[in-house]
Amino acid sequence: MQQYLDLVRHIRDHGIKKEDRTGTGTVSIFGHQMRFNLADGFPLVTSKKVYLKSILHELLWFIRGDTNIRYLLENGVGIWNEWPYQSWLHETGQDKHLVKYSEEWRKVMAEFTQQIITDQDFADKYGDLGPVYGKQWRNFGGVDQLSQLMSDLQSNPDSRRLIVSAWNPQDIPVMIKSGLPPCHSLFQFYVVEGRLSCQLYQRSADVFLGVPFNIASYAALTMMIAQVTGLKLGDFVHTFGDAHLYSNHINQVDEMLSRSTFSLPTLQINSQVTSLFDFVYDDFELQNYQSHGPISAPVAV
Repeated sequence: MQQYLDLVRHIRDHGIKKEDRTGTGTVSIFGHQMRFNLADGFPLVTSKKVYLKSILHELLWFIRGDTNIRYLLENGVGIWNEWPYQSWLHETGQDKHLVKYSEEWRKVMAEFTQQIITDQDFADKYGDLGPVYGKQWRNFGGVDQLSQLMSDLQSNPDSRRLIVSAWNPQDIPVMIKSGLPPCHSLFQFYVVEGRLSCQLYQRSADVFLGVPFNIASYAALTMMIAQVTGLKLGDFVHTFGDAHLYSNHINQVDEMLSRSTFSLPTLQINSQVTSLFDFVYDDFELQNYQSHGPISAPVAV
């Protein structure tokens, strides 16, 4: 994962201070690309522990077209909680007296997420993020992009139109209200000599917290699609627009960069699955993952 660590170090050392939507402040660069040969191992960061459970459940959630955090919470995944929670606080007027990330703020969030799990009506009203990734992947203006992609890969693998876009200008205002416009906004597949590669364009990247998830997620997606289409593994290419480190992540970045790295693990996928839409969490097994401990950092909402 040297490519990732080089990016982190480059932003820390050469990035420009820039304000952002959250008010946190960032150090930012514009334009960067990393390439991972998926035959070399599964690209999961080893200089801090990254939890594949969250990544896989989120990816399966995208694939099924879901946009409500209830599925994630039912499977012990809380990576999307802050956005609907903060939206609920604002809608109910509680954001005026709850200090973000305070002990009381976290206590109320735990109550909020528990109610999402136990109360379907509450989940329907407050747990949905709007027309974000899953909606766009499976229903972009009436087009099921993932189904179309799988059909095109089988019928015309040399096509230069093997693209899925989450960036739907018509829905951006709704996404802003209830969640976030897609950060990983478009991806394209490429087949040559029987190998499947994927390139992601990410318009905005929280490099310390989010990017390790994004790398692993799209690598796993590429592996899943390669399996069900009978293709071998090629590269995952990660292209960035605004790649940034939040100002309150710099100490964590220094800690991560001071650590050594380990060999890449292997992700085993159930070979009996023949459709992208049939995968479940138990179809995946991470093997030989050795890493340093986790490094916590606040999410900028």
